[in-house]
Amino acid sequence: MFTRLLIGLDGSPNADEALEQAVMLGRRFKSKLIVAHVKETSVLGRRTSDSGALLERAMERVRDAGLAVETILKHGDPDTELAALARDVDTVLVGRRGRSSRAEAIGKTVSSLIRIAERTVIVCASKPSPMNACAIAFDGRETAQRALALVARFASVTHSTVHIIHATIDPAMGTMVVGEAEATLSLQGVAFVTHIEHGTPGEAVARVIQRTQCDALFAGAHVGSGGGGGGRRSDVTVSHAEEILGHTDIPVVIQP
Repeated sequence: MFTRLLIGLDGSPNADEALEQAVMLGRRFKSKLIVAHVKETSVLGRRTSDSGALLERAMERVRDAGLAVETILKHGDPDTELAALARDVDTVLVGRRGRSSRAEAIGKTVSSLIRIAERTVIVCASKPSPMNACAIAFDGRETAQRALALVARFASVTHSTVHIIHATIDPAMGTMVVGEAEATLSLQGVAFVTHIEHGTPGEAVARVIQRTQCDALFAGAHVGSGGGGGGRRSDVTVSHAEEILGHTDIPVVIQP
């Protein structure tokens, strides 16, 4: 878990914070960091970063932290290139917005990446987090189950309490849904607190994060059944994850 971390750099402040988050996580798990920069094929009229200098600075930063590092330069679309590189790592870390994004909660590259990546994606915050107090947005779906398994393993290493967050208009049904998560964490000896909240997932998460001061959130990407794909990655919908990202500024660990 988290032994090989891929970081996407584009020269933006948000990407720099993703690198710092990776260093912090890497120190905890003794990870190897793979730092990648993708030069977009269509950047006409746009200022681009000096790839060599960007990767060299990142390599020096990681080496100064005492971690193993590798740098990769690719050409193409950042989302597809990072998704391809992700097949050889445990986790991808990216900033919320890149150089070309406007004021959206997340940039277009991140929005696409969390749909197509086959590995865990950590969408980092505006500042690195120690990730000592974990929460999970849990709705009982398959990807939420996988996110639960990941947060249980993470909490076992960090010795943290897991806050289970479930948004519902039916508290009785919500109690049934979170019961499965509670049983899983209990069996693994992980301490937990349950929060059944009204409102949308993003609103529920925002309230609980504010109350508890959790500094890391785990969530599942949601696999849609439509579109004639039989579970193809192109059918993934992550509306809840994207909504959550718009309501909080802590690292969000999205499990495919």
